[in-house]
Amino acid sequence: MSKFVVILKDKRNGELDSKLLASHIDHLRQLNQAGQLMIAGPFKNNDHAMIILNCDNIDEAIALAEKDPFIKEKYYHTYDINELIVANEENMWLMDSPQTKGNLIH
Repeated sequence: MSKFVVILKDKRNGELDSKLLASHIDHLRQLNQAGQLMIAGPFKNNDHAMIILNCDNIDEAIALAEKDPFIKEKYYHTYDINELIVANEENMWLMDSPQTKGNLIH
């Protein structure tokens, strides 16, 4: 499975009601129970939020993001989704990846 980072942007400040929040939390619970949610939460600046999803492809990530009540109800007007290439000890922090090598100065 791939990891996809969803950044929720352009929030309607001061317009969050308890019903919308409960719907959003239910959505996150469902994702978590299905093993599709890695982590989610707002940024400290209170402007944006992030959700990291486990999905097979970008289309699945978009479909899951667009089911989120925060997006459906336009509490966050826009969002970006990008696939994350996970760097870790197992893959030598991507030292040998084509993307890393392509960014090196020769």
